[in-house]
Amino acid sequence: MSISTIYSAAIRGIVGQIVTVEATNAPSPQPRIDIIGLPDAAIKESQGRVRSAARACDLPLKKGVLTVNLAPADIKKEGTVYDLPILLSLLDMPGLDKVDFSECCFLGELSLSGDLRPVSGVLPMAVAARDAGFKFLFVPADNACEASAACGIIVYPVKNAVQLVNHFLCKKRIIPIEFNKDDFFAVADDTLLDFSDVKGQDTAKKALEIAAAGEHNILLIGPPGTGKSMLASRVPYILPTITMEESIETSKIYSIAGLNSELNPLLAHRPFRAPHHTLSTASLIGGGSNPKPGEVSLANNGVLFLDEFPEFDKHNCEVLRQPIEDRNVTITRVNATVNYPSSFMLICAMNPCKCGYYGHPTKPCTCTPQSRRNYLSMISGPILDRIDIQVEVNALDFSELDTFIAAETSEKIRRRVCRARNFAMSRFDGEKLANGMPLTCNARMQPKHVRKFCVIDDGGRKVLQLAYEKLGLSARGYDRILKVARTVADFDESELIKKDHIALAVQLRSLDRKYFNN
Repeated sequence: MSISTIYSAAIRGIVGQIVTVEATNAPSPQPRIDIIGLPDAAIKESQGRVRSAARACDLPLKKGVLTVNLAPADIKKEGTVYDLPILLSLLDMPGLDKVDFSECCFLGELSLSGDLRPVSGVLPMAVAARDAGFKFLFVPADNACEASAACGIIVYPVKNAVQLVNHFLCKKRIIPIEFNKDDFFAVADDTLLDFSDVKGQDTAKKALEIAAAGEHNILLIGPPGTGKSMLASRVPYILPTITMEESIETSKIYSIAGLNSELNPLLAHRPFRAPHHTLSTASLIGGGSNPKPGEVSLANNGVLFLDEFPEFDKHNCEVLRQPIEDRNVTITRVNATVNYPSSFMLICAMNPCKCGYYGHPTKPCTCTPQSRRNYLSMISGPILDRIDIQVEVNALDFSELDTFIAAETSEKIRRRVCRARNFAMSRFDGEKLANGMPLTCNARMQPKHVRKFCVIDDGGRKVLQLAYEKLGLSARGYDRILKVARTVADFDESELIKKDHIALAVQLRSLDRKYFNN
């Protein structure tokens, strides 16, 4: 009895894992294929796809009872990615038995005609194959660009089973594909949405600039049509340009969710996710019987924008608390526990009341005081405490809209944001969070960091004490003001937090008292 061994990969969370496909055969008058090793229904059905593909491509399979084992056998296997390695392990062709497959990894779904169809999650599996020491990776042609982004492993785009067999029989070699980093960074430098398109709203722009520099969560409050969504959608382009490491981490999540583009396998810009308020908890946080990433993970290293914030299900808003604090989501099911990163900047937008015109200079509000209170009470205090900055986005007058004076560009704002972030990073050199990750921005400072880095002068301390007493701040609110003030001071490259820095931070924090305590 001979055993053929082919290598493939699986996914657990955003981490790939090598799977060994072992196959053997035993004489029997009734041929069949038995697949073991905790396969799901899609894998069990692969025997039909494998037989049909082999028949269509005139590729002979071994005779008798064929047993395929997916190892390690104690891990649940899912999807159609194992079709190609299963077929290769079962082929009975002269020459293939002499090929050394020990440095090769195979991924791909077979059609009934033998063509290869793309699969989800190729990027994390390609990274796993590279890290495991494999030199060659064979994937469907439509997944090749994505797999090549792993860098450090030779990727071959395979169109069909016949092409793969001819490659190993040296009849016609497949040309490998390479990832071009220069093209990636050229696209990453493009600014698709610009703050210069937004007229007026200087206060909101300044608040968003401070939020971007410290990665602070922010709430925009204002009537309909004032530009809240327009402002929020431009924030990714004033954040520092996404790095290759950040792009790969987030692109893994998009790959698992099947959202990667064939032409742009890596995200060249920071993600901007704006889910509708009717989404489910599983869609927001992630979940399902086979856990998949949710919106908080798809926004990783970017922006999560929740428009019409009070309209979101209150339970959904409450479950945001853990991802906001931990920057990570753990989803536990009977057959698996997976972790997805969820390091995002949260931007929320809302009307001041149900009709939207409370405090509008020209349009009267039709809501009763009780109706306004009911509307605003849909947002809980603990969530508000986790939003560092609140700012009003007021209706513009005609002169602001009719001006031909060009507004400041996103690129100019981003330069200031990057300068402030770099100043903060030089201060945080070597500092670690409780989870062992490096401290990278002011919003993530823990109490020990606040005590160490938020040094206030006497004038600033007096302003902060007055604000604490008059606004009735919680201990968390006190820390939030210090963190925002630390970011404001970074723009001035000042290690000392001064009176003006505290005053601006208090101003950017006090709107929750105006609206939510009435």
